[in-house]
Amino acid sequence: MPMTGTGASEPHADTASRWALLPAAGVSASALLLFGLHVRPLGYVVLLLSLAGAVLVDRVLAKDLLLIGLGISIVSTTSMEADVSWDRFFAIGTALTLAVAVPFLVDRFVYRRRAIRFPWRTGRRWPRIEKAYLVLVPLLGWAILPFYFISSGAYENWPHITDGSELARFFVGVNAVGTWDELFFICTCFALLRRHFPVWQANLLQATIFVSFLWELGYRSWGPLLTIPFALLQGFIFTRTGSLTYVLIVHLLFDAIVFLAIVHAHNPDMFAIFVY
Repeated sequence: MPMTGTGASEPHADTASRWALLPAAGVSASALLLFGLHVRPLGYVVLLLSLAGAVLVDRVLAKDLLLIGLGISIVSTTSMEADVSWDRFFAIGTALTLAVAVPFLVDRFVYRRRAIRFPWRTGRRWPRIEKAYLVLVPLLGWAILPFYFISSGAYENWPHITDGSELARFFVGVNAVGTWDELFFICTCFALLRRHFPVWQANLLQATIFVSFLWELGYRSWGPLLTIPFALLQGFIFTRTGSLTYVLIVHLLFDAIVFLAIVHAHNPDMFAIFVY
């Protein structure tokens, strides 16, 4: 099913082949190396070789993979491990902002097209099942996230915070990163990949980048058992709805529980609303 209002088109005829998948998979693998495994020299080599291979396969594919590669490279310039100190707050924020802005600006003003879009309004009503899902998401988060963070010890990948200013910064940071996730992984990576590949392939490719980033952010141990389905589901929902607004609301509802669960894990007396 083609996307609605996302700027994606049917797969490009010349690149809808097995050869096109190799450089695209290489770009996704570079994110795994850079963010998941922290093999930084090798990750950049794989990224560059993948972009060079894309040029040999198809120039249109190469242009789109270059935009994804730019975003990945910008994010990799600074550690994404959770830190609410003011210098890291601004360093991470700057890198994430540029990772979305640079591909968008190149798409608009260098390529002179509109392949990257941020469809806030689609003009369609949300059916009952989509509204019900908005209720289900925080309930699932409430049921699953405290058990994950505490049983795996993954909550320790986030700082122990009690100060009011730091708590506020952490809340803003969680929501800002959640918003960025949808702007970059879905509206940029997924939308660009959908120009060349079927939905299921494009979704797997973007999810590889998405989950690798979340691993560096702190979702480790058995976290990928949660983040992989979440990343794939966000891509699927965006395909069905074509709405950035909807997938963003889903993500921020989930992240609200993430914030509460992490703070509670560090400070059991705070937000003691969980059963685990």
